[in-house]
Amino acid sequence: MTEKKTSVTMVGLGYIGLPLAALICDSGIRVKGYDVNSAVVDKINLGLCPIKEPGLPEKIFEHSASGLLTANTNPKVSDIYIIAVPTPVDTEFTPNLGYLLRACRQIASLLKLNDLIIIESTCPVGTTEKVSHLLQTLRTDLRFPKQDNSESDVNIAYCPERILPGNALNELKKNDRILGGLTTKCTKKAKAFYEKIIYGQCVATNSRTAEMAKLAENSFRDINIAYANELSMACTELDVNVWELIKLTNMHPRVDILMPGPGVGGHCIAVDPWFLYNSVPKYSQMIKKAREVNDFKPIWVIERIKSLKTKNPEKRIICLGLTFKANVDDVRESPSMRIFEELKKIYSENEVVGFDPFLKVNKIKQINTITLDYIENANDIILLLVDHNEFLKICPKSKLLIDTKGVW
Repeated sequence: MTEKKTSVTMVGLGYIGLPLAALICDSGIRVKGYDVNSAVVDKINLGLCPIKEPGLPEKIFEHSASGLLTANTNPKVSDIYIIAVPTPVDTEFTPNLGYLLRACRQIASLLKLNDLIIIESTCPVGTTEKVSHLLQTLRTDLRFPKQDNSESDVNIAYCPERILPGNALNELKKNDRILGGLTTKCTKKAKAFYEKIIYGQCVATNSRTAEMAKLAENSFRDINIAYANELSMACTELDVNVWELIKLTNMHPRVDILMPGPGVGGHCIAVDPWFLYNSVPKYSQMIKKAREVNDFKPIWVIERIKSLKTKNPEKRIICLGLTFKANVDDVRESPSMRIFEELKKIYSENEVVGFDPFLKVNKIKQINTITLDYIENANDIILLLVDHNEFLKICPKSKLLIDTKGVW
């Protein structure tokens, strides 16, 4: 009797779900993708990649052609369900689990004995338990896991992603993974699955520790970036070159200061610390302060530009780079985009121009209407916000230059 082949339903085909789906297909496992965006679904089924990620377009074409990867606008029955949907914060910095809980409701009717649910979306501590409780109310015919290690019919585990956009496929394959099940059995099943598809170490723990690990990692990074950003603002006030200062300070064998920037972006570092603060505000004061410092940095950059513009009213402002980090097309929580949009509100349409080689002109107004050659020789106010590789090749002659990344 032949062994039944495992199939996976990937809920969410964005910056995490789609690369992970491709990686799973690499192991010969069929993936039935699900996304509410019909345009994304149509592209994938045509063998096209809806996001920019090195190496991913080739894999989408290959696995779509072979039939290993399909995409749908409604979830399909599988043996494993991986949830990789957005978990943003609202205007009050409160976690919004609406997309995640909706995804759970959508797959509830499909669940059967011995299925495995893996949550990859970043969540507050205790969310995996909340998911299990929700599913239990929806499917009273099945037993869902609890932290007491009692028997269950369905397995649920939390596995936080740890990838760098622009290097997603490589990091998904090689990075160590933390696997936190609601029970020991849940953890073992999740571990067995990831060991089939990645090279990195699969480390077992419980769901709460796994959830906390993701929040702790990104809060740590946010705090370190906040220190660098605060240092850059202090140095400007004290007429000290922050780039030289950091270089000299890092010569100390036990000091490693990060480089400052225009703020903090991306869906992880700019969001995840609020999940932790929201859960335990009394014991997350440093985390909150770091978030406030990094959220203030774009405002500080805008004030510097306004001061420069007041002294040079006839000059245009050219914003270089609008994505949240170098060499990606991702603008989620981008401080650079925030700065660009705010400047457009302050000044007239022809006074602010953006340039980003990773973004399409038809999606964002007032960008890429100039060339790199023009920028290099322009006599405008030049504001460098993202250190894309293209910008490292030029050296603007303008004396009205604000370099938030220390490139020049």
